[in-house]
Amino acid sequence: MWRVLFLALMTGVAAWGLADSARAQTAQPAPKAAPKPPAPAPAPAPAAKSAAKPESKPAAPAAAIAGGAEPTLIGQFGTWGAYSATPNGKKVCFALAKPSSSKTNPPNRPRDPAYAFVSTRPAEKVNNEVSVMIGYALKPGSESTVEVGGAAFAMYTQGDGLWIKNAAEEERMVEAMRKSADLVVKGTSAKGTETTDTFSLKGLAQALDRIAQDCKR
Repeated sequence: MWRVLFLALMTGVAAWGLADSARAQTAQPAPKAAPKPPAPAPAPAPAAKSAAKPESKPAAPAAAIAGGAEPTLIGQFGTWGAYSATPNGKKVCFALAKPSSSKTNPPNRPRDPAYAFVSTRPAEKVNNEVSVMIGYALKPGSESTVEVGGAAFAMYTQGDGLWIKNAAEEERMVEAMRKSADLVVKGTSAKGTETTDTFSLKGLAQALDRIAQDCKR
């Protein structure tokens, strides 16, 4: 059930988050009407984790994707948007950003946009879970890495989704993200293309503080 919900929700997040994140990175004012990306669903067991590819426009209303909930932008901090939603009566909050730069090897290989999420789901006792939707089908069985604050963290993959391999390291990774300038994500596509995405972490600490306030346990 969560696998299906996650696929739907990540599609909606990407669709709505694309326009909002693009506005943030080009220093445009936040829109008067808040974008409505659905909140990321919880990451299931490794064998069941995946993420849907983003689209330039939403394929379905965000409210329908979120099971009747309408996610709301509660703050824009640098390149990171803070959102909240209440799917199925359970409050969830998350921060979302897209890369400040992306490279492929061989160069200029086509791919969908990438997104980074940090989500909190009080009802499930999940706090600051990091995930990345990398924008292409990853090489089956491959591992990706996230580099932040001089440390490298192994990420396990399925579909085009990444989650930290060792959950015990997640708190340390989030703390490093709060204090560092950039997050670098490296991966290999099913076709052998190597990618490097750099996410600016400007504003992430403030976005996390905001969702912590909005999603108090």
